[in-house]
Amino acid sequence: MRRSLVAAVSALALVALAGCSDAADSGSAPASGASPAPSDLATQKLDWRACGAPSVAQGGGSAPKPLPHGGTWQCADMSVPLDYAHPSSGTIRLALIRVKATDQKHRIGSLIFNFGGPGGSGVTGLPSFAKDYEKLRARYDLVSFDPRGVGDSAPVECENDKQLDSFYAMDSTPDTAAEKKAYTAALAKYAGACQSNSSGRLPHVGTTEAARDMDLMRQVLGDKKLYYFGISYGTELGGVYAHLFPTHVGRAIFDGVVDPTQDSEQGALGQAKGFQLALDNFAKDCVSRGDACQLPGSTPQEIEQFIVTMLDKLDTHPIQGIGSRKLTQTEATNGVVEALYSKDFWPLLEQGLDEAHGGDGALLLALSDSLNGRDQHGRYSNTQAANAAVNCLDSKERFGLAQTQQSLPEFRKASPVFGNLLGWGMLSCSKWPVAGRWTHPDVSAPGSAPILVVGNTGDPATPYEGAKAMEKALGKGVAVELTYKGQGHGAYDSGNACVQRTVNTYLLDGKLPAAGTVCR
Repeated sequence: MRRSLVAAVSALALVALAGCSDAADSGSAPASGASPAPSDLATQKLDWRACGAPSVAQGGGSAPKPLPHGGTWQCADMSVPLDYAHPSSGTIRLALIRVKATDQKHRIGSLIFNFGGPGGSGVTGLPSFAKDYEKLRARYDLVSFDPRGVGDSAPVECENDKQLDSFYAMDSTPDTAAEKKAYTAALAKYAGACQSNSSGRLPHVGTTEAARDMDLMRQVLGDKKLYYFGISYGTELGGVYAHLFPTHVGRAIFDGVVDPTQDSEQGALGQAKGFQLALDNFAKDCVSRGDACQLPGSTPQEIEQFIVTMLDKLDTHPIQGIGSRKLTQTEATNGVVEALYSKDFWPLLEQGLDEAHGGDGALLLALSDSLNGRDQHGRYSNTQAANAAVNCLDSKERFGLAQTQQSLPEFRKASPVFGNLLGWGMLSCSKWPVAGRWTHPDVSAPGSAPILVVGNTGDPATPYEGAKAMEKALGKGVAVELTYKGQGHGAYDSGNACVQRTVNTYLLDGKLPAAGTVCR
């Protein structure tokens, strides 16, 4: 999920982000000598302490503020095997965060969150949206973590900040032979930097390992079952966990559901359609406001053509961005993508497009920076590095230039605005130094406790169809689907009262909604 947008834009337009200092490195290289087996690690005691400010790798910012009613944030490190197949090869440490339940007498257990990505820091994500989960905190300790490879959990490191500025500004929709050569060379250089800086970690940061980490975490936290809230990629992680440990599943929520049946090309094509749908809805909303809409065009089609024309111009003529940085076509497209993650950000998208039309690309560039994890000091979190490492390790598909170009017409048909970028993005793992594992994950989970699967009909990043596919893939009698007819990525954090009430009722009381329940 996109959780840094408000901060990034505020840094540009309203207030400066609070400064932060790097935390001590908790993502150490494998330790020398023998390490405890997973069974021994299950009895480790965590040293909970007051949380400091997040590290740059986690996204920076200030230390999390206390919540009402004794809500003090605590952080700890948990040791896990680097390689579960060879546990004696060493351990790494995962960064955890929690806030205790307010009603300890009626406490159910720990509710573990994964906010998606892959690559999102749970240590920063949970405090950011904790107010949404106050009712759940009555009977659960709220817990999240940086999955391996992410944030302060043995983070994957690739290029430095200056190199990343160039990498994210490059032409990612090449038209000429020279541009294609430059694009593929940049991907190879990036993959080489990841190999040079993180070679010992790259084979061990997949979703399967993260799922095994969660089962170890369940044991360390003292829970017989895993109580889980997965959002976006967190639903894929949850599905893999349910497949590996079906009898360990307690009450679980999958929100903003990844389609586990799709290969990487199908997933990218689905996102092209999903973001195009979100843009259609944005344009319709703008037109419905008449003269109050700042964008040229009296129909949604005219507004979208205006956006296409602007992006085409930026391909050859970048405009002023922030400081000495220009707004390129790739960054402008990413800025639009970022703002479509939530309907709350539509006004920023409208403003950013209007200003870019006048030659000022600062706001769209700030939106792009938010997507890529860049703060106003030019420092990058490791979100995108981790995203690449997990995705490329999970997927065994490696697309070549000819195959990618052959698929582009279908992507462009799916979305005139996003198809080109997402189609060329299929090359992103082509130079990766570690082989992938699957075409799509196995999430079949016979014997699992019921899982509430929540799909949003207007979700751009994980299209609604993914919820039905997940329900079917989990197996008969495992999943119950809840439909939210809304906009933006995910459902619970939209604030919709019906969704939150239904989810809370299951997590707190164990009562599932009737199959086919719809929230509006």
